[in-house]
Order: sequence, then C-alpha cells, then structure tokens
Amino acid sequence: MASSGRVIGIILAIAGVVIGIGGVAFLLAGQNEGETTGSATILGLILLFGILVLPLVGGGVFLMLRSAAEGRELAAVGEQRRLLDIVKTRGSVAVSDLVLEMNTTRDKVQRDLELLVGRGLFTGYVDWNKGMLYSVEAQQLQGRQTCPNCGGQLALAGRGLIKCPYCGAEIFL
Repeated sequence: MASSGRVIGIILAIAGVVIGIGGVAFLLAGQNEGETTGSATILGLILLFGILVLPLVGGGVFLMLRSAAEGRELAAVGEQRRLLDIVKTRGSVAVSDLVLEMNTTRDKVQRDLELLVGRGLFTGYVDWNKGMLYSVEAQQLQGRQTCPNCGGQLALAGRGLIKCPYCGAEIFL
C-alpha cells in the first residue's frame, strides 16, 4: 500500500505540473495572438492553478509524504515482530544479544517490548539487572504471588506490569 500511494502521488504531482505548463502556454499564446485580454489571462491562470494544478500537486505531495510515513511505521512494526519472534522462539534471551542481533539500542528494545505488552502481544518477565528477557505464557503468570526469577513477593507496578521489589524483575501480563 505504501508504494502504491507513493506512485499515485508522483503521478498526480507530474500531472499537475504538466497541466499547469500546458495551461500557461495556452493562455500566453492566446494573449500574444490577441484572442484574450490581460484580465482574462489572469483569471484563467488563477482558475487553472486554483482548481487544477495546486490540488493535483498538493494531493500528490500529501500521498508521497503519507506513503513515507506508512513505510516507517511498517518498518517499526517489523522490528517489533522480529523482537517478539526471537523471544518467543528462544524462551529466554539476553538483552545484550537482542541489541546486537537487531542492531539497535537497549532503550529501543525496552520501548518495543513495552509497546508489545501494551498491545497484548507479549507476556513474560525481564530482569534488567541481569539483562535477561523471558517469554512466559500469561496463564502461568496470572495470579502469581511470587517472582519467577527470585521467589520474592510481587508488587503491582502498573497496568499489565508487576515488579519484583527484590530483584527488579518486571513481569508483563
């Protein structure tokens, strides 16, 4: 979809420019031959650009920019999907390994993980001190009173997040 929007945007912008050049040439030729007055030529230019050229070029530019934004969003979703696949496939993975494998930063891994949790796509826990990320099915963590990492008593830290006050592990539900 993103590439088709870009192609349509380019076509619209080119069509607007071609129509504009053709319309200006037509109006100036009529002016030079004495078939139109100066005020008629100006009115024709205003109507040509106001009704045809500017909307076509503007719509084309909008579609090209929107297509680029959609492309960036799809790339971000692809990275989040890759993160999710790595963690779910391995069950546990070092955050440093994720950073190297995905060629990203620790903060980006953490943001992507939080987005996946917010969308309900990931359940598990992370021990930021050890730098380990664990994928655990939600039913194994639901109603759990102790930390799967250290066995300490758990404390609710926020919506969908339980934090162990002892080892710092964050359990995403």
